[in-house]
Amino acid sequence: MIHIRARLGDGHTSIEVNGHEGHVADGRVCAAVSAVTQTALLGLEEIARQHPDLVSIEIETE
Repeated sequence: MIHIRARLGDGHTSIEVNGHEGHVADGRVCAAVSAVTQTALLGLEEIARQHPDLVSIEIETE
């Protein structure tokens, strides 16, 4: 099971994605969730790169 938790607040948004479906539809759902999540992250990194005075991004690897 893939779990997505989004927290929306006054000027704050956080999204946490964890889990794995792995056994249904040959992993296509997991791949789709990963692709959408990674695409959003890459887009945010690019915006931060283009506008470092307005946007900062911190990515931690566990």
